[in-house]
Amino acid sequence: MSKIQKATKPQEVQATIKEFTREFLGEVLEAELEEFLGYKKYERSDSDNYRNGYTPKSVKTTCGPIELLVPRDRKGEFEPQLIRKRQTMLDEIENQITALYAKGMSTRDIQEILSDMYGFDVSPSLISNITDRILPKIKEWQARPLKEKYFLLWIDCIFYNIREDGQVRKKAIYVVISIDLEGYKEILGFWIDGTESSRFWLGVLNDLKARGVRDVFIFSVDGLTGLDKAIEATFPKADIQRCVVHQIRNSLRYVSWKDKRELARDLKKVYGAPTLEVAEREFEDFSAKWGEKYPHVVKSWEANWEALTTFLRYPVEIRRVMYTTNIIESVNSKFRKATAGRRVFPTEESLLKCLYMAAMELERKWRRPIKDWPSIYAQLSILFEDRL
Repeated sequence: MSKIQKATKPQEVQATIKEFTREFLGEVLEAELEEFLGYKKYERSDSDNYRNGYTPKSVKTTCGPIELLVPRDRKGEFEPQLIRKRQTMLDEIENQITALYAKGMSTRDIQEILSDMYGFDVSPSLISNITDRILPKIKEWQARPLKEKYFLLWIDCIFYNIREDGQVRKKAIYVVISIDLEGYKEILGFWIDGTESSRFWLGVLNDLKARGVRDVFIFSVDGLTGLDKAIEATFPKADIQRCVVHQIRNSLRYVSWKDKRELARDLKKVYGAPTLEVAEREFEDFSAKWGEKYPHVVKSWEANWEALTTFLRYPVEIRRVMYTTNIIESVNSKFRKATAGRRVFPTEESLLKCLYMAAMELERKWRRPIKDWPSIYAQLSILFEDRL
């Protein structure tokens, strides 16, 4: 009968598993040293390097803290791979910390979970150091080559509080999401900037071009300052679609609650029109009815009319995809969920870690093309025949 079978109480079982783990780790370390030296323990050898005692070390594991004796060599050249020098916990614990961080857990939450599960404390600085190991991956991901052509790019922003120079500043994180010519969604990157300007957007779009993007058929945007000019300068053939949903929300913001339902119903006749010509006639009726009472609504639609009605020049299958930024809003919802436990981020890097891990989780779910893609591509092959 094994020791585990003999141990009947939960505490005894835990202690036995912990002892087995300690013995197993010790045996692996001894085996690593044997392979390094080239001969087994107690064997004779002509080598001028040999065993030289042990170094005590405490390691955090899923069984709790374990005290180990790490074997040494006389020359001090042996570096264990199972438990590296200055490593204080097994990789499985580090992976769990990274996974919890990716789920939006704060450092305090992670501390409590590890304490409850394994009976040891992990400092916030150690958690930060462990998650910092993905920073090189983020840089590589942000600079990765992209496809030459994209059907659609969404550009939007989400705001976060970041501590900078001893003060908390609200900064915008700009997100670019694409649909490629096979119908798959992809997050192309994040860009952090405190203000919107044509110069900033020119830098973002030129970054995409430097990574291989040569053509974009349609941009779907949300009225970001300076973006339209930057798109016209970098991708002059692209069509620009302003998000209709955002325009409607902005239009209804200052409308009396008594008029909201009726005004919204009249607006739907405009953006729900089957053709651009019909939309123009409906907007004339809308202006005549509401222009005197709500001139700001009419002026806003007039000022953005061309960008708001771009989608009406396309077939219905493509319209459903391009006239709203619902996809990017669902992505931002995922980001907000992943960062909900942190009101203020200590650095930009800490925010990027959260967003990157949330993005990777999203992309793992995006394994299929968007709905009705074969029909959409058939339309694109006619509309953009020379560019495909």
